[in-house]
Amino acid sequence: MEKTPQGTSVGVDDPYEFAGVCDYLTGEGTCRYAVDHYGHDPAFARDRADDDYECPVVDPESDWSWGDCPHFRSRNRDRECVRCSLEEKRIAHDDERPLLEEHHLSYARDGETLSHEITIYLCRWCHAKVHNSWARITDDAAPDPDAIAALEERRGREQSELGFESAAERYDEDER
Repeated sequence: MEKTPQGTSVGVDDPYEFAGVCDYLTGEGTCRYAVDHYGHDPAFARDRADDDYECPVVDPESDWSWGDCPHFRSRNRDRECVRCSLEEKRIAHDDERPLLEEHHLSYARDGETLSHEITIYLCRWCHAKVHNSWARITDDAAPDPDAIAALEERRGREQSELGFESAAERYDEDER
């Protein structure tokens, strides 16, 4: 199983099983990294420019995979836990700890820099279970009871904010 630099589990054997398409891939099949970050890797950008910025992974004649691209990045944008499906509930203008946390599936190996940024969202309860090395991302898991309680408490506060209260109901006769 993949490990963090500190030796804790990331919960998967192959991070690419959970990776979506590259964040730099445009709808036309071109590589936005080569255009936006030309100065970071000029040789890569020149190669992409020579091919009209076409992503080699989506080119049907290429044998590239996402793991072959030096600038691959895939960050999950779904706002629910990949393991237990708990949904995020944020309250505006509130600094409470989020229910979901970004979880990295890929780390540096043998002194290398970060191989590829592949992230998913886990609720903080599943995140702790995965890093404590006894849970996997693919487990069939239900939300932790504490997670459900935190979510319902936030929903209750959200519902109370949606109610309408007239000024006459908010202030006593003495306060007018």
